[in-house]
Amino acid sequence: MSAIYLYNTLAGQKEVLTTELPGRVTMYVCGPTVYNYAHIGNARPAVVFDVLARLLRHDYRCVLYARNFTDVDDKINAAAVAEGVGIDTITDRYIEAYHEDLEALGVKPPDLEPRVTEHIADIIELIQALIIRGHAYEASGHVLFHVPSYSAYGALSKRKPEDMLAGARVEVAPYKRSPLDFVLWKPSSENQPGWTSPWGYGRPGWHVECSAMIGKHLGTTIDIHGGGQDLIFPHHENEIAQGTCANGTRYCRTWVHNSFVTVDGQKMSKSKGKVLLIRDLFAQAPGEAIRLALLSTHYRHPLDWNERRQVQSIGTLTRWYTSLARVEGDKFTDCSDTEPDGKVLEALRDDLNVPLALARLHELCRQLDRASTADLAHELAEKFRVSAGLLGLLQKPAQLALSELRGETDRAEVEEISLECIEALVHQRQEARHQRDFSRADALREQLELAGVVIEDTEQGPRWHKAIS
Repeated sequence: MSAIYLYNTLAGQKEVLTTELPGRVTMYVCGPTVYNYAHIGNARPAVVFDVLARLLRHDYRCVLYARNFTDVDDKINAAAVAEGVGIDTITDRYIEAYHEDLEALGVKPPDLEPRVTEHIADIIELIQALIIRGHAYEASGHVLFHVPSYSAYGALSKRKPEDMLAGARVEVAPYKRSPLDFVLWKPSSENQPGWTSPWGYGRPGWHVECSAMIGKHLGTTIDIHGGGQDLIFPHHENEIAQGTCANGTRYCRTWVHNSFVTVDGQKMSKSKGKVLLIRDLFAQAPGEAIRLALLSTHYRHPLDWNERRQVQSIGTLTRWYTSLARVEGDKFTDCSDTEPDGKVLEALRDDLNVPLALARLHELCRQLDRASTADLAHELAEKFRVSAGLLGLLQKPAQLALSELRGETDRAEVEEISLECIEALVHQRQEARHQRDFSRADALREQLELAGVVIEDTEQGPRWHKAIS
């Protein structure tokens, strides 16, 4: 088996993925707080880590993937009070909606979906272990983690405790021993959700839940922990402190974080009307096109959601399914015994380089269009499908998919990239490379690849061709 390389946030570099047990990998990804419908920012990690899970299942005999639901939280409490119902009414509604949205995006269910409210006993046990080991204390009905007791605090976010203190503007609760200490357990009033504990009636703090659920289901040391970049500090930093100090062992081997989503170049904001719900986007494009658009930029780069990106994805899928339909007709190709394309696997094993994998899929589609015999065409169609399947794409009968895309195709064709635009983007990318602005160069390459333009960098300069002629 070829090695998988992932960018480890803790190490600050790409590393070979290593696991606790040979042939087995454990992965935990922070899921949503279920008080409202999921937005496009929630969709990105779900899709990204679905691709990683698909790759892991191809390469490993055993994969245990958990993604949690935070189903007790002050926002959930507020929503329940506003409707005059219990928190379970709110959380059950939005968990069901989340499942519907992700199914439409082609996201496979994880092996485990633990809920916080089902793990209160595990949370209490973890907190008790931290108190016994001298890393937590009770004060004014709260239990707090004492940050100075863990010398490695800040390693994940690359922050020093003294810098955190210098930048703090929030008034510090008088019962804290250190301003950096964070809540593990807090008291609840009679009108708030709560559970009986050694420290009185209360509820868990946010950070402790994931450490407890990981310990319950995956063990004291996991192989991969994922989530959005916004969770690095303080959530994941606090998780490391809790898990390490409670068990005296390494908490996680590899930390993987996806970058942010903006909308038309602006940060998502409810006040500015820039929050896009996943289910609202389905009125504009099929779920598979939304998925492709989410994958069109490397997961560690910011992704700007805009209409052009969505339209290009519709056009790409239309071209791909049209090529498959010419070969398959009304039949759906069974690819279960077909091995994915080596170059697609190679791209994904290199820190989930999905843009490069998509460029290779364009090449495979071009080969399919040029197949000289019917047998070769069917062979290439199978390889094309199973390779795209690693990205969760091209998993529908071609005619059915085209019928879903129909009506959007005309818009997609209007957005077909012109020769002049291609030449301009290639030139801009070359200039960015000369200036060592590799982030911009990568972004320009991804823009070209999404439009079906494949670039080769040679000693004589860049060469390009359209993947479908």
